[in-house]
Amino acid sequence: MFRIGLAGGMGSGKSEVAARLSELGALVIEADAVARDIVAVGTDVFDAIVDAFGESVLAADGGLDRGGLAGAAFSSEEATGVLNAITHPALIREIIRRSEGLERQSSSGVLVVDAALLVQWDVLDMFDVVLVVHAPRELRVERLVEAGFAEEDVRRRMQSQLPDDVMVSAADVVIENGGSIDELRAAVDDFWESLPGNQREDER
Repeated sequence: MFRIGLAGGMGSGKSEVAARLSELGALVIEADAVARDIVAVGTDVFDAIVDAFGESVLAADGGLDRGGLAGAAFSSEEATGVLNAITHPALIREIIRRSEGLERQSSSGVLVVDAALLVQWDVLDMFDVVLVVHAPRELRVERLVEAGFAEEDVRRRMQSQLPDDVMVSAADVVIENGGSIDELRAAVDDFWESLPGNQREDER
């Protein structure tokens, strides 16, 4: 199975790229979805988060209040580090476990791991290609504010992510997303066709 690591900052369009790759036939593991699973009520990660941040991060149903947790965790570099130390090792283990499970089911095809923090984790060697989606920071802020996020929260969370140049330098392929959705999808299609076995008949 051909493995692609997909990364990009908030508002870069990474999720759109993952969705298009899925439409084209890739199997996609979304780190955000995995993260929701590993913090479910009763898990060791859930208990560790509540121990670290207190019951103020709990929702009325007893699960985590993701907005409240984000507010607490991104309030300072120290708090962000505490949350990352709790969640990242478990998240990485679960992503690897699911990747290996899919590969046991089929050794062929394309597997995409969609994770904003992929470049920060020491896992890049597990991928055949590291794909980074990039867009100028102010454009990303504008997109997220238009989507309903508070600008202050967006900028604070972006500060906890790797600088754009560091993320781009780790990539094998960079897709620039400063234009329209149609332009982004076309760039993803071009990338897909460049993968082993995916070339159009007239290019073979």
